[in-house]
Amino acid sequence: MNDFIKSIPKDVKLVAVSKTHSCEIIQQAYNSGLRIFGESKPQELAKKYSELPKDTEWHFIGHLQTNKIKYIAPFVNLIHSVDSPRLLAEINKEAIKQNRIIKCLLQLHIAKEDTKFGFTIDELQKYLSTNDFLKYTFVKIVGLMGIASLTDNTAQIRNEFQTMRKTFEMLKKTVFVNDSDFCELSMGMSSDYKIAISEGSTIIRIGSLIFGERDYSK
Repeated sequence: MNDFIKSIPKDVKLVAVSKTHSCEIIQQAYNSGLRIFGESKPQELAKKYSELPKDTEWHFIGHLQTNKIKYIAPFVNLIHSVDSPRLLAEINKEAIKQNRIIKCLLQLHIAKEDTKFGFTIDELQKYLSTNDFLKYTFVKIVGLMGIASLTDNTAQIRNEFQTMRKTFEMLKKTVFVNDSDFCELSMGMSSDYKIAISEGSTIIRIGSLIFGERDYSK
C-alpha cells in the first residue's frame, strides 16, 4: 500500500474509501499515514468518527438523504455528493444548527448509466445562474465531483472526465471567478484514477487498492 500512496502526485488528495470496513482496519490505515477517509452511510460514519482519532478528515462520498444530514453535520470535512438544490439547502439548515460552514462539491452526472446521481451540465448551469446558492452562507461550494461510467472503454472514461474538467474550468471563469476556494475536482476511483489524474483531478477516491475488495455481506 505504501508504494501506491507514494505514487500519487503530491497535489492530489487521496481519499481512502473505508465504507464497510471496521474501525480496526481504518486505524491500521491511519497508522500507515493516511488521514482522509470516505464513507457513504451517515450513521456508520458518525460511529467511526466517535471511535477514531479526531484529526482524521472525514469525507462523505455517497448519495445523501436529507433526513440523514444531521448525523454528519457536526464534523464532516467535505460532502462530495450534493446532487440537487434541495440537498444544498438542507445541508445549510443543519450547518446553521451546528454553527459551522460545511464544504461541499456539486455532483455532476457524467456517466452513461442512469443509476448515477448528479446534475446534468444544463441543470447545473441553470441553477448556478440564479445565484440562489449564495444565500446559503453556511455551506461552501469548493468544486465538482463526478463518477465515470463503469466500463472497460478507457476512451469513454477519459471523455467523461474531460467533460467534467471543462465544466469545472468554465465555472471557474464565470460563476466562481472571484472565489479561490472553488478549486477541487473530485474524480477517479480504483479502476480509473490514473486517467482522472491525467485529466486534472485534485481528489481521488480509492477503496479496493487500499483495503481490498469490500465485504458486501456486512
